[in-house]
Amino acid sequence: MSKSQLPDTIEYSDLLHDEFSPTKVETPRIGEDYRYIRDASLWGKMKRFFFFFCIAKPIAKIYLKAKFHHEIVGKWKLKRYRHNAILLYGNHTQDIGDAVIPAFFANRYINTIVHPNNTAIPGIGKFVPLLGGIPLPNDPKAKPNFDAALERRFKKQQAVIIYPEAHIWPYYTSIRPFPSDSFSYALHYGSPVFCFVNTYHRTKKEGKVRIRTYIDGPFFPNPNLSMKEAREELRNEVYNQMCERAALSDIEVIHYIKKEGK
Repeated sequence: MSKSQLPDTIEYSDLLHDEFSPTKVETPRIGEDYRYIRDASLWGKMKRFFFFFCIAKPIAKIYLKAKFHHEIVGKWKLKRYRHNAILLYGNHTQDIGDAVIPAFFANRYINTIVHPNNTAIPGIGKFVPLLGGIPLPNDPKAKPNFDAALERRFKKQQAVIIYPEAHIWPYYTSIRPFPSDSFSYALHYGSPVFCFVNTYHRTKKEGKVRIRTYIDGPFFPNPNLSMKEAREELRNEVYNQMCERAALSDIEVIHYIKKEGK
């Protein structure tokens, strides 16, 4: 769905659970038979390298520049950690954009924890693993495989991308509340945490919107707190920083209003 096809106003009832993704698919089962690790063999490594660096990134660069005049602010903050496994938390306001934007500032490969629906998008779903997509399991028996895939990425010193808001709200210019659960990864793996926020800005050309991505961090858990307290504090630090950046947007493409009586 292009920007011109999006509504000017969207009514919502639940900040945490409403979903406004332009792509509607039936949620697939991610069970114990789902193959999370696909680059263990030489052929798997070659296939991912070729698709990611020779196909996906060049196309994504053209797409982001042509459609959004995309620019990144604060990329230098990641330079010191380019050989470390890092966690990156971002706002979820684009379908295609959110899948590719981190590839232009994260170290080497990106690995994104995604909703199972991403694996079922017609024409794109089968390429999700090559783009580093790690679908959340919706079958408890798949959890060990999910954990093993995630641990492999951290051991390989790669970036793991998390969209804690979980649901896409196109062009939304605030940060929705999100839980602290995913910040347990920072405590478990000892990885530095960064956040990135895509903000929306006017351009001289009518009908065009610029996306500017702000990067902040690193953030670290407080070693003097209990795990639960450290996780909550880390979440609040990241959330507050994201809210500060989101406020820099100077155009509202879609106006979100709460439904009456909700």
